[in-house]
Amino acid sequence: MSKVSTPPDRFDLEVGTLIIGAGAGGLVAALAATERGEDVLVIEADALPSGSTALSAGLIPAAGTKTQATAGIEDSPAIFARDIQAKAHGENDPRLVGAMARVSARVIDWLTDTHHLPLSVVTDFDYPGHSRRRMHGLPSRSGRDLVDALRVAAENAGIDIICERRAVGLYAEGQTIQGVRAERPDGGSETIACQRLILACNGFGGNRDMVADLIPDIRDALWFGHDGNRGEAVQWGEELGAQTGHLASYQGHGNVAQPHGILITWAVIMEGGIQVNLKGERFWNESQGYSEAARMVLAQPEGVAFAIFDARIAAIARQFEDFKQAEAQGAIRWAASLSKLAETTGLPEDALSRSITDIPASGEDAFGRSWDGPALQPPFAAVKVTGALFHTQGGLVVDPDNARVLQRSGAAFDNLFAVGGAACGVSGSGDSGYLSGNGLLSAVTLGWLAGQAGGSNQPR
Repeated sequence: MSKVSTPPDRFDLEVGTLIIGAGAGGLVAALAATERGEDVLVIEADALPSGSTALSAGLIPAAGTKTQATAGIEDSPAIFARDIQAKAHGENDPRLVGAMARVSARVIDWLTDTHHLPLSVVTDFDYPGHSRRRMHGLPSRSGRDLVDALRVAAENAGIDIICERRAVGLYAEGQTIQGVRAERPDGGSETIACQRLILACNGFGGNRDMVADLIPDIRDALWFGHDGNRGEAVQWGEELGAQTGHLASYQGHGNVAQPHGILITWAVIMEGGIQVNLKGERFWNESQGYSEAARMVLAQPEGVAFAIFDARIAAIARQFEDFKQAEAQGAIRWAASLSKLAETTGLPEDALSRSITDIPASGEDAFGRSWDGPALQPPFAAVKVTGALFHTQGGLVVDPDNARVLQRSGAAFDNLFAVGGAACGVSGSGDSGYLSGNGLLSAVTLGWLAGQAGGSNQPR
């Protein structure tokens, strides 16, 4: 069934700039477009703005921000771009990487100074692949709070956000988008005309058929993303003749508490923790990243592992709301000794002890992981975890200068833009290219570019 059709004789509503999706990307695009004096409407399928952002820690990587300077962190877009490409094995479009890296600081400073979001840098641990500390977030380190803060900023700017409206089809004439059809919860629908359309409806992780077809190696993983990510942007784009890229790219996470379904921050690993399988044995270099960890953990017996850390590391992890929830729900098991840790986890004591005592004081271990921090000390903590799919990273190919969607011919569509998970991001072709924060980086930078790209401020 076609999802793109010719326009009706008349529309129920007309607007200058229509944005599908009220996550971080959509709300940033709305703020930027409104700042230009455009007539903006955001439609959102959920009852409240949410999206994938609300399920994350809400951390946005950016290089050269005022916040970094205040913290004494020297960084630059060039260094950031090198980090992105190193993690993605050079598979990304360097123009897109450069544009995102350059714009990132401007967006963070704008959100902080203009819209009063109290963003700060995570300074007490390093994220995999980042050579500088550049992850910016709210004090709660909560994506839910980030969406709420952006929603309040949008409301203060007078932006209309209509919730419980799922866009189910586009209207187009040639290469020009004329509007969309949106369904209401009661089964009725509305048609909305627009002079330009910004797709901020994320990826296709919630569409299990698309995942099985495009990313078969993660098809059986726990889906930990937003169920609204059904792939409409990619489906519309392909029907319109748009370019797509890296559709097998995704962000996984191998540290989701089992069976509690709560994300355990990767800080517990990067600060000196390890993962062991049900045999009590380590099975990989955990410092490679949490995205790769999903596949590695799922390959272990029963598709689970234990994350092992200590009280020092737990104190760092408590800055994240998810970790505090995991503790409150009993997902974190504590033990005063290695023998008690083996007892509480059911792991073989000898193997578990070797996994911890074999960690070198400094230098590389047998898996190639480098060590130079404090050794794990009692009391020890353990949490049973599994691997999950968080969101897809491939999507519609966009012009790096303005997030305008490109046709297969290479020309840009007249008035179609894509941001965040709807667009092809900068994570390369698989899971190993995901650099921490790439999802929100793509959302806010492309959202800002799309919002700033211009358009008519007059209704049709």
